[in-house]
Amino acid sequence: MSLFSTTYDVIVVGGGHAGSEAAAAAANMGAHTLLITMNLQNIAQMSCNPAMGGIAKGQIIREIDALGGYSGIVTDKTAIQFKMLNKSKGPAMWSPRAQSDRMQFSECWRTMLEQTENVDFYQDSVNGLLFDDNKIIGVKTVLGLEIKAKTVVITAGTFLNGLIHIGDKSFGGGRAGEGASTGITEDLVAKGFESGRMKTGTPPRVDGRSLDYSKMIEQPGDEVTEKFSYLPTTKALQKQRSCWLTYTNLDVHDLLRTGFDRSPMFNGRIKSTGPRYCPSIEDKIDRFATKDRHQMFIEPEGWTTCEMYVNGFSTSLPEDIQDKAIRSVAGFENVKFLRYGYAIEYDYFPPTQLKHSLETKIIENLFFAGQINGTTGYEEAAAQGLMAGVNAALKMQGKEPFVLKRNEAYIGVLVDDLITKGTEEPYRMFTSRAEYRTLLRQDNADLRLTPIGYKLGLASQERLDRVVEKQEKADLLIKFLQETSVKQEEINPILEAKNLALINQSMKLYKIAARPQLEFSDFKNVKKLNIFLDDNAIDKEAIEQAVIHLKYSGYIEKEKNNADKLNRLENVMIPSTFNYQKVKSLSFEAREKLSKIQPTSISQASRISGVSPSDISVLLVYMGR
Repeated sequence: MSLFSTTYDVIVVGGGHAGSEAAAAAANMGAHTLLITMNLQNIAQMSCNPAMGGIAKGQIIREIDALGGYSGIVTDKTAIQFKMLNKSKGPAMWSPRAQSDRMQFSECWRTMLEQTENVDFYQDSVNGLLFDDNKIIGVKTVLGLEIKAKTVVITAGTFLNGLIHIGDKSFGGGRAGEGASTGITEDLVAKGFESGRMKTGTPPRVDGRSLDYSKMIEQPGDEVTEKFSYLPTTKALQKQRSCWLTYTNLDVHDLLRTGFDRSPMFNGRIKSTGPRYCPSIEDKIDRFATKDRHQMFIEPEGWTTCEMYVNGFSTSLPEDIQDKAIRSVAGFENVKFLRYGYAIEYDYFPPTQLKHSLETKIIENLFFAGQINGTTGYEEAAAQGLMAGVNAALKMQGKEPFVLKRNEAYIGVLVDDLITKGTEEPYRMFTSRAEYRTLLRQDNADLRLTPIGYKLGLASQERLDRVVEKQEKADLLIKFLQETSVKQEEINPILEAKNLALINQSMKLYKIAARPQLEFSDFKNVKKLNIFLDDNAIDKEAIEQAVIHLKYSGYIEKEKNNADKLNRLENVMIPSTFNYQKVKSLSFEAREKLSKIQPTSISQASRISGVSPSDISVLLVYMGR
């Protein structure tokens, strides 16, 4: 089948984390998909740190997996260390994170895509878009090919007019060793899109053989490891590689300051906004001048490589300053650099120009995902890629778009924040962004989303069967705990060991197990419970669901009630033709913001910055409520 004569259902431009998930999702929904990328060797490359997950980001990877995406599976297969962060807090805050073997990660992604039916590949650079009036019909490449498509998903990462900065040197590039992509921005701006510039950066990579780890603090993985994917085909790690912790000091800071006059961040050569929550080292010592040290985590790039990622030392200072300063860090006295840190500026398109499906409002059948929408992070990109891929396939099939609500998934929060609020700095997900985070836990992403993924045709029957079994066994355990009484002589030794109030009569196990000071493992010697668990093959995941229900059911019910109130407003739809300028009782700012963003529901309108509760009351009157 020739590229010259084929009209693809979906073309995905860019093979990063967003592009890979988009291609997999579209293809698994039956769409004939072409993935075009500048280098097939770099599919899903970890351009920055060799890790997936973390605070709120781990929840996103679990959600991608629950829906039938690939990121969780690839992470499990290539992990070299696993940690469950925030374990000392409540389950809404637990966040899985894994270090990965960077080269294996990319190889595994490519292998999985190659084994996915309906995915074709082509190595080339897209430098133009083909339009028929306000509808996209294909792409143009540097080699002069015009490839036709019913839908196009652009996931260009940091490549759109990318400009790399190291000290007083600047050169075009999408990341170290790879060229920038030109032409796409210009075609979109000509069609009426608003574009902007953002900045991100990356730390040096160093030779681990040149470091003195005796001067650092070892950071091993969890003793009992877990994994990301809910499928049994991936296994938890049996062996792990450690990371290492060291610190900057005042000498390091003074040496870094000697290069500030040559720093593109401070001399005006970089004018765009960088990520607030992942600042460069020069930004940290400038903004937090009273701090005498900052953490540096030394992370291995794989099982066997000597290459180490210096997390916490992102910089675009000149090479000689990077070299001098880092040698004053404990353990780095004899360091050998493999790559210097650098900053990169790139084009993005304010995401208020998108619908919740990630289709653009201006051009039909054109979708954006990833850093083109102003986000930062592999996880945020992968989530958008999956959603864009699903919706491109649905659009091609003439079906309604797939949109997740804020109370259904962190992915729903991510997309709604972008479309409703926009972003003027690289957007990163945090648990604090989700008002229903007790509902959106990493442990229940399968219960929340796998039935939805199954209906879409993404999640397999095996996934759905496992979810049904998990829920049934959790419910069975809850019922057992509610109905089973235990005597004081069996329970009081457990309570006494924890300095808790003793019981003076038989009591339902449910009531005792709900005490916040007790762990489920404290009941390991309760005979009735052990017999029940063995007889019914209640596994760890089902136990976890039951225990969370025991201890947090009140909070969960409260959030569900709040979410139901929100959803009632979600169902009050605003016609796409509604003219806000005619509603003079709306504030001027509300008319401007509502006209620009064009919310689809009263609930979305209420989340737009500048739209007040009184403005919402006016809209409710107009909607007949």
